[in-house]
Amino acid sequence: MKKNKPVAGYHLLMILSAADGKFSAKEDLVIRKWLEEQFPFNVSLDKEMETLSALPGTDYMDHFKRCMADFYEDSTDGERNELIQFALNLAKADKKITREENEYLDALFSEWTEIEI
Repeated sequence: MKKNKPVAGYHLLMILSAADGKFSAKEDLVIRKWLEEQFPFNVSLDKEMETLSALPGTDYMDHFKRCMADFYEDSTDGERNELIQFALNLAKADKKITREENEYLDALFSEWTEIEI
């Protein structure tokens, strides 16, 4: 199912926040800031929360990669860099980047950034 860019970004951030099995209030603030910037009007994400809540942890990375592809397809380099910054802020929100969070950040960096040598 094709997602629009803000919804795909929301899924990416929510999966990243759930990767380590802990969700902090500081992580919630980062996601809320993302939502405010992407959805300037009040939008219901109940359907998206249901989708994410029903997703088994073993399927997180596959869903994350699909959302990465959806976001990439509809975004500019600047928008991808902005989402990467939000993802970094989210992972650092509780003052520790876990191994699990790092795996998702690595996936973003390896797919979305180009390194010139």
